[in-house]
Amino acid sequence: MNILKKPFALGLLAAVSLQAPVWAQDDAEDMAPAATAKFESVDVFELEYADNPAVSPDGKSVLYVRRSNDIMTDGTRSNIWIAAADGSDHRPLLSGTKSYRSPVWSPNGKRIAYLSNEHGKTQLYVRWMDTGQTALVTNLQSSPSAITWSPDGSQIAFTMSVKEKGKPLKVKMPAKPKGADWSPAVTYVSKARYQADGRGILEPAYTHVFIVPADGGTARQLTDGNYNHRGPISFTADGAEVVVSANRSDNWEYEARESNLYAFKMDGSVREITSAPGAEYGATVSPDGKYIAYLKMDDEKLAYRNKFLHVMKVDGTDDRNLSADIDNSLESLTWDEKSKGLYYQMTVRGVAQVGYADLAGKHRPVAYGLGGTTLGRPYESGSYSAAGGTVAFTKGTPQRPADLYVARGGKAMPRQLTALNEDALGHKTLGEVQEIIYNSSIDGEEIQGWYMTPPDYDPSKAYPTILEIHGGPHLSYGPHFSAEMQRFAAEGYVVFYDNHRGSTSYGERFALLLQNKYSSEYDFADHMSGLDALIEKGIADADQLYITGGSAGGIASAYAIGLTDRFRAAAVAKPVINWISKVLTADSYLGQIPFQFPGMPWDNVEHYWKRSPLSLVGNVTTPTLLITGEADRRTPISETEQFYQALKLRKVDTLMVRVPESPHGIAGRPSRLVAKVENILAWFDKYK
Repeated sequence: MNILKKPFALGLLAAVSLQAPVWAQDDAEDMAPAATAKFESVDVFELEYADNPAVSPDGKSVLYVRRSNDIMTDGTRSNIWIAAADGSDHRPLLSGTKSYRSPVWSPNGKRIAYLSNEHGKTQLYVRWMDTGQTALVTNLQSSPSAITWSPDGSQIAFTMSVKEKGKPLKVKMPAKPKGADWSPAVTYVSKARYQADGRGILEPAYTHVFIVPADGGTARQLTDGNYNHRGPISFTADGAEVVVSANRSDNWEYEARESNLYAFKMDGSVREITSAPGAEYGATVSPDGKYIAYLKMDDEKLAYRNKFLHVMKVDGTDDRNLSADIDNSLESLTWDEKSKGLYYQMTVRGVAQVGYADLAGKHRPVAYGLGGTTLGRPYESGSYSAAGGTVAFTKGTPQRPADLYVARGGKAMPRQLTALNEDALGHKTLGEVQEIIYNSSIDGEEIQGWYMTPPDYDPSKAYPTILEIHGGPHLSYGPHFSAEMQRFAAEGYVVFYDNHRGSTSYGERFALLLQNKYSSEYDFADHMSGLDALIEKGIADADQLYITGGSAGGIASAYAIGLTDRFRAAAVAKPVINWISKVLTADSYLGQIPFQFPGMPWDNVEHYWKRSPLSLVGNVTTPTLLITGEADRRTPISETEQFYQALKLRKVDTLMVRVPESPHGIAGRPSRLVAKVENILAWFDKYK
């Protein structure tokens, strides 16, 4: 079954927190929603989208999380709304300035569990749907996640981080005199995994499974040891065990793709269900208690591997791969009510969709076009929920973020339940997205791309064109809403983006075409061939080309300007510039080195150097803006500083934009997204 030949459907937020947006800080307080027909930067604060749907057990109602940006707090609100599956009775359930998220129906549909910071730290709550009464279930010091009801509704399981006890050294410090002003105490780093982007230096801690009565009470830790136990959590049908994924090896820190499934009884005793090499995770027990479905990825030392749907008996025997004939990765498994098969999510050619597989391995499509839950750039996204014959999912368009849709019975057209952005975007003239298929000049490989035309586009004219490159590189873009690209288009640019070799959703072979060669002349040729195709069509102005991209797209942008001088200006966001220094300073070294490179950097200096944009800096003449978060631990700002200093030594016009306090996701807050885009536009306009 070659699912790529006939996809079910059509086909991250970037990051930057600048020292100042292009408008003056004093004027920012006076911003009001724009009244123009173009998409303006301030419109970012008006955007909303539907996320995390949850269908009631009887299939008649759908909860979802309604996310909206708040211009006063520069954050995103999360409220829980509900609608009938037929589209009626759409109303808020839990709404306000606090966060309400992760709703989960009880097995009988009479209650929901959810997470909220309503009383300070994030806690677990239960709400009775008939009366609206709400119980605060937990009083935890860390945030819970992966909340799961027991089959009888009496208990709720969740995961939570637990700090490791003890310190690596027993140090005797003298007593500090009363009133003395001493330097802060030293901290210790002893673990291989000691830092994380967005969190900084980590205090040693481990993720464990807890059980708490659904009516509230003391949460009891079920798992043990210095290991991480990952959700989702799935109860066996009798409620006697919970199944989770974990790597309980002493060498777990160095085994990035190794995990097994374990079943823990209520007394804490454990049985190992799987032990094959690679990662087994995402387990869910069938409603009749006979089977466990899970996802499986092998441990080959390659940058990308497919994730397959497996089903086995609850004791671990009779294991079967139900997606062996699908050259793609599956995720988000959900059993149907009769234990006859499973729903799953899969991305094909840049667009996510919902499929269904029976226990014989026969697959059929269920819902198409998921996406629209990443506002910044047009990444694959979206989620779904299935119960009682109803499938709810989040779906956007190139001109709208995600709304809530429902499909019932598998035959009727899906019903759109919400229209969350008509008030903000309905009166706007937005850029339109067109697909383009072309062949790479380097070897003829077929590449899928898209281009967004400006509002009031005139096909008789050639336009200044921005090449925008996605991150990963093992991710994919699609024909989805993008606030960043809509801003570029509103200022008169054509925006071109593609799923170059190495992108996901085109099969394992395509994803591995960049194995041990990212970035390189190969992905560079994929991008330039697309631009040349647009020039040949009279769409792009060959004398007005610009390039930008974030993370892996930042690497590709920096590499490209070392290979060509065709771009009038470049905006390189959160790049890797020197792979040798990057892998020995960033938080991703344990997973990146063994799978993306042929060996350790000190044994393969020439290889790491060839992949580094710094090796080509002597060729660069393109004016270059660099933009990175000062708290970035995925592509540390020291990488950006190396390129900045090298370009300054060569007297190439360059500007470094530093985003205070921002991690890798520099567009993680609305104002940062705006600042990122407006600074890029200002830089390109300088050379337009």
